Amino acid sequence: MSALESSIESVRIAAAAADRLKATGLVAYDVTKPVAITDAMLIAVGSNERQVLAIAEEVEKDLYLKGGHLKPVSREGLEEAQWVLLDYGDFVVHVLHREAQDFYQLDRLWNDCPRIDLHVPQAPECSDDDSAQDGD
Repeated sequence: MSALESSIESVRIAAAAADRLKATGLVAYDVTKPVAITDAMLIAVGSNERQVLAIAEEVEKDLYLKGGHLKPVSREGLEEAQWVLLDYGDFVVHVLHREAQDFYQLDRLWNDCPRIDLHVPQAPECSDDDSAQDGD
Protein backbone atom coordinates (compact mmCIF):
# COMPACT_ATOMS: atom_id res chain seq x y z
CA MET A 1 0.00 0.00 0.00
CA SER A 2 1.38 3.41 -0.97
CA ALA A 3 1.75 6.26 1.51
CA LEU A 4 -1.19 8.08 -0.13
CA GLU A 5 -3.39 4.97 0.06
CA SER A 6 -2.50 4.55 3.72
CA SER A 7 -3.32 8.22 4.38
CA ILE A 8 -6.66 7.86 2.60
CA GLU A 9 -7.58 4.85 4.74
CA SER A 10 -6.68 6.79 7.90
CA VAL A 11 -8.68 9.81 6.73
CA ARG A 12 -11.68 7.52 6.19
CA ILE A 13 -11.36 6.22 9.77
CA ALA A 14 -11.24 9.82 11.01
CA ALA A 15 -14.23 10.81 8.86
CA ALA A 16 -16.31 7.90 10.16
CA ALA A 17 -15.52 8.95 13.74
CA ALA A 18 -16.47 12.57 13.00
CA ASP A 19 -19.64 11.44 11.23
CA ARG A 20 -20.71 9.38 14.28
CA LEU A 21 -20.56 12.56 16.35
CA LYS A 22 -22.68 14.48 13.83
CA ALA A 23 -19.92 16.60 12.29
CA THR A 24 -21.05 18.51 9.24
CA GLY A 25 -19.13 19.71 6.21
CA LEU A 26 -17.09 16.51 6.05
CA VAL A 27 -14.73 16.76 3.12
CA ALA A 28 -11.20 15.55 2.43
CA TYR A 29 -8.69 16.48 -0.25
CA ASP A 30 -5.65 14.85 -1.78
CA VAL A 31 -3.12 17.68 -1.39
CA THR A 32 -0.01 15.83 -2.54
CA LYS A 33 0.56 18.16 -5.50
CA PRO A 34 0.32 21.62 -3.88
CA VAL A 35 1.67 20.63 -0.43
CA ALA A 36 4.93 18.74 -0.11
CA ILE A 37 4.66 17.97 3.61
CA THR A 38 1.37 16.04 3.77
CA ASP A 39 -0.86 13.86 1.59
CA ALA A 40 -4.40 14.63 2.69
CA MET A 41 -6.55 17.11 4.58
CA LEU A 42 -9.83 16.29 6.31
CA ILE A 43 -12.24 19.04 7.33
CA ALA A 44 -15.05 18.47 9.85
CA VAL A 45 -17.32 21.09 11.39
CA GLY A 46 -18.94 21.18 14.82
CA SER A 47 -21.75 23.50 15.90
CA ASN A 48 -20.24 24.45 19.27
CA GLU A 49 -17.00 24.18 21.26
CA ARG A 50 -18.11 21.07 23.09
CA GLN A 51 -18.90 19.25 19.85
CA VAL A 52 -15.61 20.37 18.27
CA LEU A 53 -13.67 18.85 21.19
CA ALA A 54 -15.78 15.68 21.18
CA ILE A 55 -15.20 15.19 17.44
CA ALA A 56 -11.45 15.72 17.83
CA GLU A 57 -11.29 13.25 20.72
CA GLU A 58 -13.30 10.64 18.82
CA VAL A 59 -11.06 11.02 15.76
CA GLU A 60 -7.95 10.57 17.92
CA LYS A 61 -9.43 7.54 19.68
CA ASP A 62 -10.44 5.79 16.46
CA LEU A 63 -7.15 6.49 14.71
CA TYR A 64 -5.38 4.95 17.68
CA LEU A 65 -7.69 1.93 18.04
CA LYS A 66 -8.56 1.26 14.39
CA GLY A 67 -5.68 2.94 12.58
CA GLY A 68 -2.76 0.98 13.94
CA HIS A 69 -2.07 3.01 17.10
CA LEU A 70 -1.70 6.31 15.22
CA LYS A 71 -1.02 9.33 17.41
CA PRO A 72 -0.90 12.93 16.21
CA VAL A 73 2.52 14.50 15.80
CA SER A 74 0.96 17.70 17.11
CA ARG A 75 -2.39 18.93 18.40
CA GLU A 76 -3.42 22.56 18.39
CA GLY A 77 -6.48 24.56 19.36
CA LEU A 78 -7.82 22.32 22.11
CA GLU A 79 -8.15 25.15 24.63
CA GLU A 80 -10.20 27.48 22.44
CA ALA A 81 -12.05 24.71 20.55
CA GLN A 82 -12.62 26.98 17.57
CA TRP A 83 -10.19 25.19 15.26
CA VAL A 84 -8.59 21.96 16.39
CA LEU A 85 -5.76 20.75 14.20
CA LEU A 86 -4.56 17.17 14.50
CA ASP A 87 -1.37 16.68 12.52
CA TYR A 88 -0.55 13.06 11.77
CA GLY A 89 2.32 13.89 9.41
CA ASP A 90 0.98 12.20 6.27
CA PHE A 91 -2.48 13.70 6.80
CA VAL A 92 -4.04 16.52 8.79
CA VAL A 93 -7.47 16.68 10.43
CA HIS A 94 -9.12 20.08 10.89
CA VAL A 95 -12.11 20.20 13.23
CA LEU A 96 -13.62 23.67 13.11
CA HIS A 97 -16.38 25.47 14.92
CA ARG A 98 -19.07 26.46 12.42
CA GLU A 99 -18.22 30.17 12.84
CA ALA A 100 -14.52 29.52 12.20
CA GLN A 101 -15.35 27.48 9.08
CA ASP A 102 -17.64 30.26 7.83
CA PHE A 103 -14.81 32.75 8.32
CA TYR A 104 -11.82 30.75 7.03
CA GLN A 105 -13.65 28.60 4.44
CA LEU A 106 -10.90 25.97 4.33
CA ASP A 107 -12.87 23.93 1.83
CA ARG A 108 -12.51 26.77 -0.70
CA LEU A 109 -8.76 26.88 -0.15
CA TRP A 110 -8.32 23.23 -1.17
CA ASN A 111 -11.22 23.01 -3.63
CA ASP A 112 -8.86 22.72 -6.64
CA CYS A 113 -7.44 19.49 -5.22
CA PRO A 114 -9.03 16.08 -5.87
CA ARG A 115 -11.61 15.09 -3.30
CA ILE A 116 -11.24 11.86 -1.41
CA ASP A 117 -14.30 9.63 -1.27
CA LEU A 118 -14.85 9.24 2.46
CA HIS A 119 -17.38 6.40 2.29
CA VAL A 120 -19.66 8.14 4.81
CA PRO A 121 -23.31 8.87 4.00
CA GLN A 122 -23.31 12.65 4.49
CA ALA A 123 -20.02 13.40 2.70
CA PRO A 124 -20.41 15.15 -0.65
CA GLU A 125 -20.51 12.80 -3.60
CA CYS A 126 -17.60 13.01 -6.01
CA SER A 127 -17.46 12.09 -9.64
CA ASP A 128 -14.83 9.57 -10.68
CA ASP A 129 -12.98 12.34 -12.52
CA ASP A 130 -12.20 14.43 -9.46
CA SER A 131 -11.92 11.90 -6.66
CA ALA A 132 -8.59 10.68 -5.37
CA GLN A 133 -7.50 7.12 -5.84
CA ASP A 134 -9.17 4.58 -3.63
CA GLY A 135 -6.47 1.99 -3.66
CA ASP A 136 -9.20 -0.64 -4.14
